[in-house]
Parts: sequence; C-alpha cells; structure tokens
Amino acid sequence: MTKLHLKYVQSYRGYHYFRRCGSPYVQLPGIPGSAEFMEAYQAALAAAPVAIGASTRSKLGSVSAAIAEYYGSQAFRSLTGGTPAKRRVILERFREDYGHKRLATLPRDFIVALIDTMAPHTARNWLKSFRHFIRWCESRKLVRSDPTWGIKVRVPQSGGHHTWSEDEIAQYEAAYPIGSKARLALALGLYTAQRRGDVVRMGRQHIRNGELMVRQGKTNAALLIPVLPVLAAIIAPRRPGISRCW
Repeated sequence: MTKLHLKYVQSYRGYHYFRRCGSPYVQLPGIPGSAEFMEAYQAALAAAPVAIGASTRSKLGSVSAAIAEYYGSQAFRSLTGGTPAKRRVILERFREDYGHKRLATLPRDFIVALIDTMAPHTARNWLKSFRHFIRWCESRKLVRSDPTWGIKVRVPQSGGHHTWSEDEIAQYEAAYPIGSKARLALALGLYTAQRRGDVVRMGRQHIRNGELMVRQGKTNAALLIPVLPVLAAIIAPRRPGISRCW
C-alpha cells in the first residue's frame, strides 16, 4: 500500500481507506481532496477509535451488538459505491456514544432530540443511514417497531452545483496543459460523464478497440463508452507520477 499525506489514509489499486489502529477499515469515496472525500475523511477522523474486544460494546441486545451484526448482513453488503463507507462512519460514531444502550427500548423521542442537534444536511444523511439499519433490525425482530417512523428532515432549497461554462472550461484547460494530472481528471469526467468514484478507477487497461469499459460502482452497470478523439489525445501522453493506470 502507498500512504497518502493525510493521516491514517492508505491507498491501494485506486481505492482509498481510513485505517486507524484499533478501528476497522473505512473506504473513502471520491478523489482525494474532493469535497466528498474530505467529508468522509473528516467524519472518520472525528469518530473515536473502536475498542476492539471491549465486551461492554457487544453485549447481547445492545445497539453495539446489532450494528456489528448489521455489517455482516446482506442488507449492508448489498450497498454499493461509497455508500457503505459513509454509513459505517455514521453508525460507528453513534455506536461509540450509545452502543451500550438497549436497542429494543430506543425511544422515538431520543431519535428526534438527536436529529435536532444536527445541521439539516447532516441530519438527513444520518436519518437515511440509521433508518436502513433499524429497518434491518425490525426484519430480524431485534426491535418491535421502527423508532424513525414518520420522522422527516427538511433541507433548505439549493441551486445545486454550478455547471461550468465553455469559457470556464477553456480557462481551466489553459492553466493545466495536456500531460498534467488535472487536465486528465477533467477530460475523463467531461468526456465520459461518469461519477467521480467511477472516474478514479479508470485506467488504460480498460480501453479496448477505442472503447472504455466501465462498471459503475453505484449501479453495478457495465458500460462501453466510446473514447472520443479529443479524449484519446489527452490520454496518449505518458507522464511520470500521474498514475500506474495511465
């Protein structure tokens, strides 16, 4: 493995992991330095290390024991892309604070009060992650009812991400010539229209007969994307230090 400059982060074959002694691996989504990556990294960094082997955290019927079992379930293992890493970070933080509590008696009022301490976007992500976990618990009869039932989080309206104009793209391309890592990253995103998590896994080895073979991490869909001449011209130069794949 090759260590990145970020503390506790390791990378292997295009995947990046948060690994702190005493804690399980957490896969980090997106490109290192991106908003998605740094959000997951900061969340993993803020979470207290898991005390492996601590008996109080795995007491039968506790929140901690249920979360540990959930990680091995088909419900969790069927999650794709960066979703498992994000949800594990959220649940581990909850487990650290409340793992000793009895799961079956977790009241709805407690969930509401906890959500009220969070910012809207954080609360929405937390509720989505916890609701998936608690519904699995309900299917296993670990709880009688879903304490998140009827709870909603209102998120402020947003204009979304700004879409670059042709002038902004030209300005970026003028600053980062062909052969640079930044130019390659832009071209792969621009001319394949794939998610960041899929772009980082692309390499020359995926190109056959003028087509780029991609399997999407989120949907598991297999795609054949034509390599346009403009993209081929940017891929062609080999530069040291960009990537083993390119």
